Amino acid sequence: MASGLFIGLEEEELLAIRKTAVDAIKKGLAVVSYSDSGSSVTKSWALPPKQMLDEASYALYNFDPLAYAALKRTSVLSTNWQYRRY
Repeated sequence: MASGLFIGLEEEELLAIRKTAVDAIKKGLAVVSYSDSGSSVTKSWALPPKQMLDEASYALYNFDPLAYAALKRTSVLSTNWQYRRY
């Protein structure tokens, strides 16, 4: 569930963040860690790419609901009541 971290940013910034997240997901980028002789280096994302994508999509939808309606996640439940058990 998105929390609105990117609300208030410009549309171009949100699209750039979204593109960065999609590229990271496509490339499979992850946390990088290296250690040698007692010293270590770690590089990680401030936000994981999936969360970054969710937050950017949420902010874009709030920015312009008509233009970015496809980014709104909705849950759909389909039930067949014909085979109910009593």
